[in-house]
Amino acid sequence: MPESLFCSPDGAPVQYWQVALPGPLRQLFTYCIPAGQAVCAGMRVRVPLGRGFRVGVLWAPTQASADWVIKPIESLCDEAPLLEDDLLACMAWAADYYHYPLGDALLAAFPPSLRQGASLRCVALRLSAAGHAALLADSIRGCRQKNLMLQLAAEPQGVAVHALSDAPVSVRRRLSALGLVEEFELTSLPRWPAIQAALGVAPQLNAAQAAAVQAVFATLSKFAVWLLDGVTGSGKTEVYLHLITEVLAAGRQVLVLVPEIALTPQWVTRFSGRLGLRPAVLHSGLSDADRLQAWLAVRSGLAQVVIGTRSAVFQPFADLGLIVVDEEHDASLKQNEGFGYHARDVAIWRARRLNIPIVLGSATPSLESIRNLELGRYQGLRLPERAGGAVLPKIYPLDVRTQRMQGGLSDALLAAIEQHLLAGGQVMLYLNRRGYAPNLLCHACGWVAECPHCDSFVTWHRHAQRLRCHHCGHERAVPTHCPSCSAALSPRGLGTEQLEDVLTALFPGFGIERLDRDALSRVGELDRRLARIHSGAARLIVGTQILVKGHDFPNVSLVGIVDADQALFANDFRGAERFAQQLIQVAGRAGRADRAGVVLVQTHHPAHPGLNQLISQGYGHFARGLLRERAEIGLPPARRAALIRADGASIDAPNQLLAAMADWLGQMPDEQLVIWGPVPAPMARRAGRYRYQLLLLANDRPTLHRALAQLAAWQGSRRPAGIRWSIDVDPLDMA
Repeated sequence: MPESLFCSPDGAPVQYWQVALPGPLRQLFTYCIPAGQAVCAGMRVRVPLGRGFRVGVLWAPTQASADWVIKPIESLCDEAPLLEDDLLACMAWAADYYHYPLGDALLAAFPPSLRQGASLRCVALRLSAAGHAALLADSIRGCRQKNLMLQLAAEPQGVAVHALSDAPVSVRRRLSALGLVEEFELTSLPRWPAIQAALGVAPQLNAAQAAAVQAVFATLSKFAVWLLDGVTGSGKTEVYLHLITEVLAAGRQVLVLVPEIALTPQWVTRFSGRLGLRPAVLHSGLSDADRLQAWLAVRSGLAQVVIGTRSAVFQPFADLGLIVVDEEHDASLKQNEGFGYHARDVAIWRARRLNIPIVLGSATPSLESIRNLELGRYQGLRLPERAGGAVLPKIYPLDVRTQRMQGGLSDALLAAIEQHLLAGGQVMLYLNRRGYAPNLLCHACGWVAECPHCDSFVTWHRHAQRLRCHHCGHERAVPTHCPSCSAALSPRGLGTEQLEDVLTALFPGFGIERLDRDALSRVGELDRRLARIHSGAARLIVGTQILVKGHDFPNVSLVGIVDADQALFANDFRGAERFAQQLIQVAGRAGRADRAGVVLVQTHHPAHPGLNQLISQGYGHFARGLLRERAEIGLPPARRAALIRADGASIDAPNQLLAAMADWLGQMPDEQLVIWGPVPAPMARRAGRYRYQLLLLANDRPTLHRALAQLAAWQGSRRPAGIRWSIDVDPLDMA
């Protein structure tokens, strides 16, 4: 009898398996399965747990003690494993590295319906022998009946009922009653469009692009991490497309990770036109049905190219041959809550496991990637010039001290806007603050509209006539007068809504579009607004961080950064890095075609050394200076970091919990572990809960992870009621 087979108390042979279940407990659970049932790791099962049932994933066969009471599984959800061994190994590594329960991590690899136990078996229809005979005899008179039978005749394997949306239920029932069609169960397979006939023409690569393609092409059959450092507009996407073409020609698949959902439509359009196929799209904004279809198409190999946001890194593939991570520096690739994985780092681990290359592209690489390049872990590729003869824009600081301002815009910036509009160009203004105004204030008594649940003010959204907290989601109606003294209220500060109104009044007739989360909340709104921008119907563009993420606006000749000081003096040690990346990325939207580009940066600190170094010497020199500073003071990436967060309904309990953790860790003999805190979070109260954090620093990964593993084990028996705590490994957001 195989080692995993045993006898149950009633004498029937069974096999014992470990099952990974969702929930806060990090342990695996043991269940028994009849010996004759063929199972393997990666299959979903429905099992009893407590008074209910859970969907979990079979992990590994195990043994059970004779005195254990082992429950049987209720049912198998799959006939074959949905996650292959390579992906299971990746999920196990990610759960271990980020100190997250394995069951929750594994279920993150499935679309929502599969997490809930939905079956891949479905009811299908096919023609019976009588149906084939009726078609040959042309004895079917009903038009709808005949059309359905012709459709089934073209699919001898059968068609799932849910794919027959144009065939009424009454028609299907009538044909079934006549014995012309028959129902049966079918494993749900995705329908994916065939390859298009026409392919787009690839532009001629310049010398730097060709060298990059050749270098990566030489490693298509082995693992390598390539950092593609190209200035904005240098044609990184063309490098991706040439490499993808080679991988597809070899019959393999490609994963392209992008930082924002809003970027996927333009990527799909460009890839479809050039590659002659429809990429699969994977992100949280899809309906569950669309997401499941794409997931199955990629897993089966029908879809050859995947474009997705960070969760797509856990997609199962039939034969993955290349991974591309665009804008690898972007913080959106890191999940901040729950399963705090970084998609770039998981993708690198997965590429190593599969022995394939991975390309990390950015005009402003993260400090972590620059350091890995210096240490020889990555190989570097450089695109120093813009493609097509375009030149980089000139960046100038605008001193707004003592200057007259109209809606946050100085006279110098307004004059430049007018000049570029009259010359036929487009103008983009960047302000990373949505809403109409960040504060609503009473001049008479000083009352300010605050969030009742957070240590923050609420933002006035004038178009919606609501006050909204951008941290917890609380919102309420705008008061007509001051609740304290009944005086009039006035806005303070500037948001994108207000900036849009100011520009509309100052420059009527030029057309304006606002790109921020509020403006793009409706389905299809981004495409509509981008179409107006590209057609020239909108000559003024206002927006938040959405503007900096890969959009190509060829006619933009002027970019204005309305408030550089907001990011220049961030309270996070990563603030300078983020400011530099945002400035260079926003500046890169200007001058991407035959128009020369100009970037004007409004600031009250024109002599700021960091700002001037960035403008005069470029991002690379600035970033390496930051790396030296981080090494001197012992901050990431020179050291490894983890942030322990705790929150509770009372102000003392989370602080006391983290203090106890710090005391426990302080007793460890490892002197390489540095403990900072606990301290209140930068926003000490959010959504009605008080927040504290503890920062752990170590010179190497093993030291840090030993401490985190011991901390999780110690805390397992000391879980205070009402206190939530979490581990964030390699944190990017310190708030």
